[in-house]
Amino acid sequence: MLSNSLIDSLFPAGLPGPDEWERRYPPRELPPGAEVTRFSPSPTGYLHIGGVYVAIIDADIAQHSGGTYLLRIEDTDQARVTEGAVDQFADALTYFSISPQEDDLNGRYGPYVQSSRQEIYLTYVRELLRRGKAYLCFATKAELEDISARQRAAGALPGYYGPWAIWRDAPEEQVRERLAAGDPYVVRFRAPGTAARVGFTDAIRGELSADDNRNDAVILKSSDQPLRLPTYHFAHAVDDHLMRVSLVVRSDEWLSSVPLHLQLFDALGFSRVRYAHVAPLMKQDGGSRRKLSKRKDPEASVGFFIEQGYPAEAVQYYLRGLANGKLAEMPLPEALATPISLDDFGTAGPLVDLVKLDDISADHIATLPAPVILAQVITWAQAYDPPLAEVLAAEPDLALGALAIEREGVPNPRKDLRRWADFRAVYGYFFPQIFEPVTDAADPRFGGLDAGTVRPVAEEFGSRYQPPSADTEWFGQIRDLAARLGFAPNQKAYKQDPGSYRGSIRDASQVIRVLLTGTTRSPDLAAVAGVLGTEEVLGRVRAVLGQPSEA
Repeated sequence: MLSNSLIDSLFPAGLPGPDEWERRYPPRELPPGAEVTRFSPSPTGYLHIGGVYVAIIDADIAQHSGGTYLLRIEDTDQARVTEGAVDQFADALTYFSISPQEDDLNGRYGPYVQSSRQEIYLTYVRELLRRGKAYLCFATKAELEDISARQRAAGALPGYYGPWAIWRDAPEEQVRERLAAGDPYVVRFRAPGTAARVGFTDAIRGELSADDNRNDAVILKSSDQPLRLPTYHFAHAVDDHLMRVSLVVRSDEWLSSVPLHLQLFDALGFSRVRYAHVAPLMKQDGGSRRKLSKRKDPEASVGFFIEQGYPAEAVQYYLRGLANGKLAEMPLPEALATPISLDDFGTAGPLVDLVKLDDISADHIATLPAPVILAQVITWAQAYDPPLAEVLAAEPDLALGALAIEREGVPNPRKDLRRWADFRAVYGYFFPQIFEPVTDAADPRFGGLDAGTVRPVAEEFGSRYQPPSADTEWFGQIRDLAARLGFAPNQKAYKQDPGSYRGSIRDASQVIRVLLTGTTRSPDLAAVAGVLGTEEVLGRVRAVLGQPSEA
């Protein structure tokens, strides 16, 4: 065990003691049962949708228990910090309405960025060194590689422990010599190694046990780094204590670290936090399931859902249903208001199914009033389709008229929008600024009808056009047109004697549909024509004839 004078010489003069941090960050005054949760992403890349999944759980549990939900940026791995990652975290949490109650802007338990908490960590590293629960280790990379090789040859378990921990019991004189030589060192935790197994209670999985930690884990990184930061294991123990976190929700990949984390809490004299380890989000890949992968799956990124314009409420509802299956059986408003229960989690990874999410999103959008849809599409388009945003801002009445078709006042509204990125493809033809009229009478969208059939339909429709009104049966003009041009009155008659007709009335109607919308699938044609207006209808019909529009 090193002398306090040597230990203190390694740290800045005037470094506060633990009592100072305990005074500065006192226990929170919260009602009984209130949970303090934290979402703590690492800014080493874009945010995984699994991060939003955990943040939703954190926010919900804190809200419904009367507690607090905070955001902590865990950036101790400075070499892997990605520029812009923290801003993306903030954008994602705002988009999904799960912004933290506490962060560096509005919390008193900060800083909430680990790289700004160096002084705090150094206090507790020094404390463990003073109490003989940590030690300096000068082992070089080559020495560590040699230890690993000898362990493999001997069939020993890998790690830095027991007789393999070559600096664990080094005399102070040897340590002083290496310090005087300016050799870099790390600080390692002295694992107690008092039990073969350790039991603990997981808030989701119940009573568990695991091999106790035997490794003397690094708790403070190398002294040759300009910023002396701890490892994740040590930092999270100090931060969760001083921020008075009571419940940590995290992926089950951290289950194997629980024994070490419990040892650290005990060694530091802190009360243990409760852990709730959730199963990771999965993807169906052929006949098997695998973890949703940042490298393989676009939908693993939170940015995918924002860029595609999935309504935040639909994604929230879907993820909450993955957390608690019973929530997926409720209507969306009820499911968003119902508390998430840790007792209702499964231990198998839930499957992310974008087809299911598309259906949920379409159902949700179908319930929204047209002005709400328009506002959200414009907000999305300003970021991801600026030309569309300009058109919608210039033509709000046209957009609202388009969105009203087969949506307002009907028992089963259209569900043609699954996300805001669909808007241009589904409704873009309503806007002359972005619609490209069909000018080729042999266009394949006419379903194989030749130009000699398409042009007469366009000529007849344009010359006798009757705008929709309460006094006219709009489709009657297509029925009359079809009869005059030799189309069968229905598909059955056409199939019985195809040689006697140019096609069926459905073919004639499809010509008009393609001319007006550029697509073979659209809402009720009379309603579309009513929204477009007579001048625009005639302009589109006559485009295939090479004629100017004349209302």
